[in-house]
Parts: sequence; structure tokens; C-alpha cells
Amino acid sequence: QVQLVESGGGLVQAGGSLRLSCAASGSIFSVNTMAWYRQAPGKGRELVATISRGGSTNYADSVKGRFTISRDNAKNMVSLQMNSLRPEDTSVYYCNAEVITTARVTLVTWGQGTQVTVSS
Repeated sequence: QVQLVESGGGLVQAGGSLRLSCAASGSIFSVNTMAWYRQAPGKGRELVATISRGGSTNYADSVKGRFTISRDNAKNMVSLQMNSLRPEDTSVYYCNAEVITTARVTLVTWGQGTQVTVSS
């Protein structure tokens, strides 16, 4: 019914930048909070940043001042601009969204993940 598709991952040197994007599609009435999570090898999934429909944002302490989350409500898209990347930012990044479907069912939906690798 609802899909999240991420794009923009890749390999970058420390200090560089990447921009991740995620588009929601399907039987969508509206999208509430959208977020980015990440999971490094052998570690649990951790929250990176969230953004409400109204644009309020929250960030993990480890990325504050370096990452910026934004969204386009008209396109049901969320982006994550990542600057000053560090090797410890290397992870699979996942898009997450709370979606209200056209049937008025609330779904928490995940993207398939996109790899970000930061070399030292």
C-alpha cells in the first residue's frame, strides 16, 4: 500500500557531504512524522533525526550541527543533508514515516536502506 524509497547513499571521504532523499508513494492520505535512522554493522538501529509535518526537528547529539533534515509535504519527501562526515557515520541509513492511508489506517513504514560509507 505504501512504499518508502531512499536514494543518495555512497562513498565519501571524511569531511565530505552527502544528501539522502526518501519518497513515500502509494495510497497516502497524509504523512506525519518522518525520520532517518541508521544501523552500523554489529550495532542496533539508532535514531538520527526526526521532522514533524509542521517542520519541527530533533537530532541525535552525535549529528547536531552537521546534519539537517527537511521535508516537502507536497511531494511526501524527506531529505537528510549530511556535512562534515566522519568515519563513525558509516552505516545503512533508513527512512521512516508514519503514514495515514486513504483508508485512514496509520502505518509506520520503513525504506529499504541506503549505504553510507565514510573513509578516513
